[in-house]
Amino acid sequence: REVWMCGAKRIKIEVPLILIKMEKSVIIEKLTAVFQSVFNDKDIVLREDMTAKDVENWDSLTHMLMITKVEEEFGIKFKLKELNRLKKVGDLITLIEGKLQ
Repeated sequence: REVWMCGAKRIKIEVPLILIKMEKSVIIEKLTAVFQSVFNDKDIVLREDMTAKDVENWDSLTHMLMITKVEEEFGIKFKLKELNRLKKVGDLITLIEGKLQ
């Protein structure tokens, strides 16, 4: 249950959890579009075990561009320590899921 303050009035609004939590399939779909854009490859299909070695042109510069686009697309911000823990795309998906909860 969310409580919003509007001036002097308190308004209670119940929001179903499904409206708050983004489905994993939607995250993967949006993340795929980010990867395809950043890496200029419309054929990229994300896998949870995918790493930078699996994507042509994934270097330090495109990595930072990708992270910036992900933050913009999902309306989130990553901490440096969170980014340092990422080893594969599945880790990024899990991190995004956690940020959106």
